[in-house]
Amino acid sequence: MLAIKKYKTLLLSVFLAVCVFASLYFVTHNQGLYDRPIAEVTSSKIVDTTDMEDTTGNKDRVYIQEMKAILKNGKHKGETILLTNKYSMSGANDQRYEPGKELFVSIDDTKKDNILTGNIEDAKRDLYLMIITWAFILFLLIVGKKQGLFSLITLAVNAVILSYALDVYLNSEKVGLLLACSVGVIAFTLVSLLFVNGFNEKTYAAVVATLIGTFMTLLISYVVIRFTAGDGLRYEEMQYLTRPYQLVFMAGILVGCLGAVMDVAITLSASIFGLIEKNPDISTKALITSGFDIGKDIMGTMTNILFFVYISGAIPMLILYFKNASPLAFTLSMNLSLEMTRALTGGIGIVLAIPIGIYTAIFFVNRKRVKA
Repeated sequence: MLAIKKYKTLLLSVFLAVCVFASLYFVTHNQGLYDRPIAEVTSSKIVDTTDMEDTTGNKDRVYIQEMKAILKNGKHKGETILLTNKYSMSGANDQRYEPGKELFVSIDDTKKDNILTGNIEDAKRDLYLMIITWAFILFLLIVGKKQGLFSLITLAVNAVILSYALDVYLNSEKVGLLLACSVGVIAFTLVSLLFVNGFNEKTYAAVVATLIGTFMTLLISYVVIRFTAGDGLRYEEMQYLTRPYQLVFMAGILVGCLGAVMDVAITLSASIFGLIEKNPDISTKALITSGFDIGKDIMGTMTNILFFVYISGAIPMLILYFKNASPLAFTLSMNLSLEMTRALTGGIGIVLAIPIGIYTAIFFVNRKRVKA
């Protein structure tokens, strides 16, 4: 039995190694699959440097970089193209390109010294994305093993569900965004919990608690925003949307708080069912007390996780505003109003999930006791 297990592990390791190297080879040789021209930088030199300073005293240095590159696809494949890149030392919206870097380019009609010229449109990043993806997959499999594999499958299925829900919303006038996301949330919960944790009373309790906690959080958020008319919320980051800002924001709250509520619900359900397995005669009062003790322990860390996750995305913009001497109150209201609201609503969901998760799990425990 041990030899068979080792053989399976070795076979799986070889299979994963082949998949990793095959995928990395593919993304470095897939230029022919792109419609846009791709060029690989072969040489680079700095032709001009300019020091700059704005009205608030921020200093920067701007470089002009000239490069030669070889086209990797299209009708000009194999030809040399001249490119110019303007980038700054701060690298806020630009970057320097080194030899070996692959770029998406547009080809001009004119030539310079009988050599093609063009402009840089974007960098080709699929190699780095593939490396990060495989790092995530391998770490998840190494640490989680079978459960990690199930988590990967559920992640892929949930991505498909979300994509389908948004596609239905965008292509149907009868389906609202909240309805599409609500159906998606139910599907996420069922797939994530049932597939990973199995079809049992513990999982059923977590599913029910997750759905109740998530939709109660949405309801509370909707009521508060409706009665306050969204006063204090700055929707500037959604200004390019052609859809109602408030509706999109509410849908984001619904999907965003799901993960935190689900985590709390399954933790409490698993803990209470674990107590029952160790001591079948434990009283309901003891279960409630133990459940709230566990809930208090995870409440602070989960709330902090939500806060840091939402706030971290705004750090670059905060630095940009502060460096340009924007007032503190204006900077925070412009960049943190939506993130803080998401964090607070997620925190409400976590707090609500504790009593909901405890009493839902106890309901299923008592039902199991009656059947026994």
